[in-house]
Amino acid sequence: MDAIPPGGGVAFIDEIRLVVSGTAGATAVDLARLGLRTLAAGAVGDDEQGALVLSKLERHGLDIAGMQQIPGVPTSTTIMNVRRNGERPALHVRGASDHFTLDEAGLARVLQARFVHLGGTGFLRRLDGPPSLRLLRAARERGCTTSLDLIAPENGAQALVLPLLPFVDWFMPSIEEASALSGRTDPVEAARFFVEAGAGAAAVTLGGDGSVLVTRDGQVLRVPAFQVPVVDTTGCGDAYVAGMIAGLSRGMALEEAARLATAASALVATGLGSDAGITGFDATLEAMRSLPARA
Repeated sequence: MDAIPPGGGVAFIDEIRLVVSGTAGATAVDLARLGLRTLAAGAVGDDEQGALVLSKLERHGLDIAGMQQIPGVPTSTTIMNVRRNGERPALHVRGASDHFTLDEAGLARVLQARFVHLGGTGFLRRLDGPPSLRLLRAARERGCTTSLDLIAPENGAQALVLPLLPFVDWFMPSIEEASALSGRTDPVEAARFFVEAGAGAAAVTLGGDGSVLVTRDGQVLRVPAFQVPVVDTTGCGDAYVAGMIAGLSRGMALEEAARLATAASALVATGLGSDAGITGFDATLEAMRSLPARA
């Protein structure tokens, strides 16, 4: 769509899809599709959207024992409008995600994982700040590999993110988010900013220009994007995170894991919605091996 019709007019569009999205939800769905046993921990409201989210998570094969259904609040929901030029203006209702927190039983359940991913920092009012620090610190002490992602950082996001980084093995923001947080427009310098702040490694995604990775030992890796017909880039960053975790979980070397992450991201771009494109680990691995790289 390019504009809302004036008055009471109607515009005809190609497709509408209802998906579990976001830097936690979409990543969890993609992880399950890539073959990992995945626990979803979050919150929905007791409304139609909440029931849909839980149903879709189960249909994708996720364990929803960590999900909370909170009465009296709406499910956090976004209307993502995809323009012909690729822009994606969003209309968002803050809801149950702001009420999500982890009690001792919930924390113990999460810490059974080998990989713990925290998505949505800045949009989790009860979990942001000290509770997130407690979660990541406990995950590090348990020996879990930790990762962090966020979306649309607002004023004050840096104060939420920087204290977490010493307990984050992988911080994976987009270049827009990385620049907003670090004040640096060069992706390598932005990634270095996060590593210097304590992250084990930072992977900054660059859309059609691929990604840049910087590790604590000084390694700098540039990974080109793959050439695919682009329908919608919603969820590409979340798929990159899922692909990276899936690769690392299988013992892949850094560059191979990053290329798998890039393939997952490329596949999502070929369809509408954040859950498009990825059908399984083997198909994603084949895409990594066969898709041409962008110049």
